[in-house]
Amino acid sequence: MTLLPAVSGALLIAAGVAASWGDLFRRTIPNWLCAATAIAGLALGFATGGAAMLGWHAAHAAIALVAGMLLFRIGLFGGGDAKFYAAVAAWFPLAAAPRLLISVALSGLALLVVWFVYRRAAGKPISRNGDNPGDKLPYGIAIAIGALVARLALA
Repeated sequence: MTLLPAVSGALLIAAGVAASWGDLFRRTIPNWLCAATAIAGLALGFATGGAAMLGWHAAHAAIALVAGMLLFRIGLFGGGDAKFYAAVAAWFPLAAAPRLLISVALSGLALLVVWFVYRRAAGKPISRNGDNPGDKLPYGIAIAIGALVARLALA
């Protein structure tokens, strides 16, 4: 029996909690956290399937980063969110991309509903382009939850 699934799961949870905390309270996800998360995911890919599996994990991360940066460029996604999504994509082979994307999207939908209810109850405006960073949806939370859900679904 190997400890790899438990250790990797704990690392993904820790990265998700750290990213969620930063995104919720500062609306930033540190670059070092994205880099460490990506490196850990790539190491997991190598540990589970050697160089071939590492390639599939790296391909998923690269495609996710390009897509995320395009979404950032057109204003639909934050730069930290794009980097963090790519970092958690490194934890999954390319074949699992739809599972991760759907898990994150559904988590994002749930987060959006909670965020709208909270903003309305607090009497705060709901705007896509608020001047205050606190007015923006902390999508890193949805990415973290979606990644964990997708990881558990693969276990």
